[in-house]
Amino acid sequence: MTILATGVSKNNPLADDLNHILTQTKDIWEEIRGKSIFITGGTGFFGCWFLEGLIWANEKLNLNASVLVLTRNYDEFKKTAPHLAENSAIKFHIGDVRNFDFPKGEFPYIIHAAATSARATFNNENPLAKFNTIVEGTRHTLDFAVKCAAKKFLFTSSGAVYGKQPSEMTHISEDYNGAPNFNDSDSVWGTGKRTAELLCAIYSEKHNIETKIARCFTFVGPYLPLDIHYAIGNFISDRLKNKPITIQGDGASFRSYLYAADLVIWLWTILFRGENCRPYNVGSEEAINIYNLAKIIAKISQPELEVNVMQKRASNKLEERYVPSTKRVQNELGLKQIISLEDSIKRTIKWNKLREI
Repeated sequence: MTILATGVSKNNPLADDLNHILTQTKDIWEEIRGKSIFITGGTGFFGCWFLEGLIWANEKLNLNASVLVLTRNYDEFKKTAPHLAENSAIKFHIGDVRNFDFPKGEFPYIIHAAATSARATFNNENPLAKFNTIVEGTRHTLDFAVKCAAKKFLFTSSGAVYGKQPSEMTHISEDYNGAPNFNDSDSVWGTGKRTAELLCAIYSEKHNIETKIARCFTFVGPYLPLDIHYAIGNFISDRLKNKPITIQGDGASFRSYLYAADLVIWLWTILFRGENCRPYNVGSEEAINIYNLAKIIAKISQPELEVNVMQKRASNKLEERYVPSTKRVQNELGLKQIISLEDSIKRTIKWNKLREI
């Protein structure tokens, strides 16, 4: 079933971010003028930002592009982003990514961002269900790409395809040949994404579809859930409530965070200009340990919050890192992080405060 939306977005609190996206991508949008795009996972964190950027460009540049979004829960999305749900350039197709009915028409561009939901992961989703959603969902979407004569197909993969990052490796590059531990059910996300990448390569070779691979790491920004397993989201939630920031672990792990507006600049650029079947890391190179991340958030605005660390670090514990090298996208596609971590956090806090009004 397809749902048609009406209306135009107005007074968007993300206007500064969306103008930033448009400024950085103004040369790439002409390709989709008058074209149709199909997006899976279009109502999640990534999906909302895909739609925000696209609709802003659509209206500012008079592109006359349209988008069909696959979703399982249109009514819930209406609550999350009513201005997107009601935009006249967006239609919604109800279904599960593993077996949705193929909509009619041609879609030269497909963005496949659907997988198991972050909330399902937080609620200890069955590993087999997660694996099937990733792999079967990718294959079914690729089958649709063949049927609708897709020209370009973007798959949002994950840095988890590399497996555990060696402690001595400060930044992990696309040339690293590590892999998830296939004997550990906790590695199902990385294993599923790795398998899905293989499917993309097979379909690209067999059906001549330009397939773009974005290996995504960690991010921050509006629409990021604050109440599940994302440390930065939990810390921002504590900041908003003016309560002590609690680190459930020892705070020693290293992560890096790319702001959502920079994220979609990268993803749209990879879709339009990335090389076929060549994976690109997507994320920030600015590593920070979880404790120092909490301290930054604790100091933003007043009063400065207390930071509580729940676990003591074992003396023999190796350094844990999940930080990409992004030299490939920098050198080949001219992409870079523009919005700093501190500014990213401030923008996310501001947006969430506006949502409470």
